[in-house]
Amino acid sequence: MKKFRVIFMGTPEFAVPCLAALHASCEVIGVVTQPDKPRGRGQKLVPSPVKAWAESHGLPVWQPQKIKEESFTAFLEEQHPDLMVVVAFGQILSQRILDIPKYGCINVHGSLLPRYRGAAPMQWCVIDGETKTGVTTMFMDAGLDTGDMLLKAEFPIGPDTTLAEVHDGLMELGARVLMETLEKLSDGTLQRIPQTGESNYAPMLTKETGHIHWQDAASHIHNLVRGLDSWPGAYTFLSGKKFKIWRTRRTAETTRALPGTVLLADKKKGLLVATGDGVLEILELQAPGKKRMRAADYLNGHGFSLPARFED
Repeated sequence: MKKFRVIFMGTPEFAVPCLAALHASCEVIGVVTQPDKPRGRGQKLVPSPVKAWAESHGLPVWQPQKIKEESFTAFLEEQHPDLMVVVAFGQILSQRILDIPKYGCINVHGSLLPRYRGAAPMQWCVIDGETKTGVTTMFMDAGLDTGDMLLKAEFPIGPDTTLAEVHDGLMELGARVLMETLEKLSDGTLQRIPQTGESNYAPMLTKETGHIHWQDAASHIHNLVRGLDSWPGAYTFLSGKKFKIWRTRRTAETTRALPGTVLLADKKKGLLVATGDGVLEILELQAPGKKRMRAADYLNGHGFSLPARFED
């Protein structure tokens, strides 16, 4: 395969395997990532996972506040890259930047395009109850994930698959698909496929995305919980106190109780809650000021005073 001169753009852990694969097979002349962010109680500046990996392997790292700034765009032009590879970078590229590399800009996107364009495709695939997702490589254009597709690979989503499992699976799958894409680009067999057919948008998550509405179907709440199990987490309120719900199980039981009603709170028999169309069991939760724990462990030391009802 041709040893492309590559500028890599990425930020989270999801992008690291792609960078590692490029470093092993191409000449990575620079890595562009988001500025360090303050985290924790001390608000200490913490580098992105991509920056940490790049620096540990001796790669130049550039962190523009705004990638479209004239000075940084001119700097990128001076690097004369063959190719730019973008994986979950977090900023939109200008057409001028897209036009810099000889072979264009290739993006690794965590969905089966044209479905789930946007910032949070993995999360929304799980929340929406999809049975499969995958990775698509594409040539970037000025639109939002609308460029010509290159290669795809699928990843199954089971009824209890969590976001963390999808994330880790697509993270490794993305690196493999990227390298297959570059091999075809190198030997001249890479084909561009325009995006056609039904599309939808996967908007950025907010903390409010995780607010559980108990009048919803049990399956919808279950999907919301497993789709947000990394961040921000699904949550509900009991007597004005916020509880995070980390893992649930759908049951075959029915009830006429009002949605949100705690039907059973027993450390041996479980924590069961009425929904809009049935009963959901809470398997893991996080009470205010506590760590994430199994519901049975929480009930063993705390318990719920019944009658009780989670608020919408």
